[in-house]
Amino acid sequence: MIKLAYFVSHPIQYQAPLLRMIAADPDIDLKVFFYSDFSLKPYQDSGFGKVIEWDVPLTEGYEHQFLDCWGSKQWKNIFQQPIAKDITKQLKNGNFDAVWVHGWAWFCSLQVIFAAEKLNIPVLLRGESNGLQETNNFIKKNVKKVFLDFLFKKISAFLYVGNLNYQFYRNHKINADRLFPVPYAVDNNFFQIQVKAARTNRDNLKRSLNLESNRPIILYAAKLIDVKCPQDLLSAYRLLSPDGIQEPEPYLLFVGDGALKACLENTAKETSWQSIRFLGFKNQSEMPAMYDLCDTFVLPSSFEPWGLAINEVMNAGKAVVVSDQVGCAPDLVLDGQNGTIFPVGDVVALAQSIKWAIANSTVAGTKSRDIISNWSFQEDLQGLRKSLHSLIKI
Repeated sequence: MIKLAYFVSHPIQYQAPLLRMIAADPDIDLKVFFYSDFSLKPYQDSGFGKVIEWDVPLTEGYEHQFLDCWGSKQWKNIFQQPIAKDITKQLKNGNFDAVWVHGWAWFCSLQVIFAAEKLNIPVLLRGESNGLQETNNFIKKNVKKVFLDFLFKKISAFLYVGNLNYQFYRNHKINADRLFPVPYAVDNNFFQIQVKAARTNRDNLKRSLNLESNRPIILYAAKLIDVKCPQDLLSAYRLLSPDGIQEPEPYLLFVGDGALKACLENTAKETSWQSIRFLGFKNQSEMPAMYDLCDTFVLPSSFEPWGLAINEVMNAGKAVVVSDQVGCAPDLVLDGQNGTIFPVGDVVALAQSIKWAIANSTVAGTKSRDIISNWSFQEDLQGLRKSLHSLIKI
């Protein structure tokens, strides 16, 4: 059995079911170390602009420990991060065969990598970087390159989450034999079961939201902030009107909260249409019903490292529309099959993409389910096992 230590910033709702699956594997003895516990309690989310408390279990089903740290327990900026006191001690006492680190933006993650190197413990690295928004500043670009070249020499295996992430590592001269697929996935079983259960209540939900049963539904579910570009979606939606005055046939539902909410609501009021709804923040257990309700899902972000909401809604068998700056697009969105990819910021193209998605929602939705069925935690576990067996002989 391989003893594996996993280090990550805090309990994350998307990762908890994967960690439970890994912990249940008979060949892996997993222990998870967190730098912070802030996500276990109600906390102020700066993006949503409100207090968030997750309604799904985050630390059940696997062994875990919170590191003893100096400083802030939340990452407010690069200079206000926790610094762990006892990483070397934990690694020595745990007698681990390998260390898995999620990302390199936290000081603690760097501490883990340096400590593991001194103890001759192989390090596996998984991150989200995709190269979509590289800086044009010559100095910053080269400083980053020098730092990553230095850091990556200390990594034994890289767990890439998708095609863009794979290419990012290749661009940094990482050999292909050090790269292992551990795709960015969600708990497919959870979402498929919950969507199926929600389907029996769909008509009641529509009535409660005063939605006519025969009209298509466009769904946006993300923070209402600039980088997510909800304003572009609202502008594109207005282009769906046949004359600029009559409201479009589809409804537009915004799920989420954030700094742009008031501005978006005011813009929506200017149309006098009743077809635009702002439903506020919905917790993890509430989202399957929202996904089941829609015909197409839109994520128009100007920068999105991945976009796990796309994974989630594809489990509901829905058409998806994403910008070309959404990291999951090359892996999960087959343009013209299960959805469309439009140039970010092109409102006209976004409107055309939405029209296609609504017109082809049934066929595209079936294709989404087919694609996501092969993008799951099972593939994650297989990739992780391959990476471990390449480094450790058991």
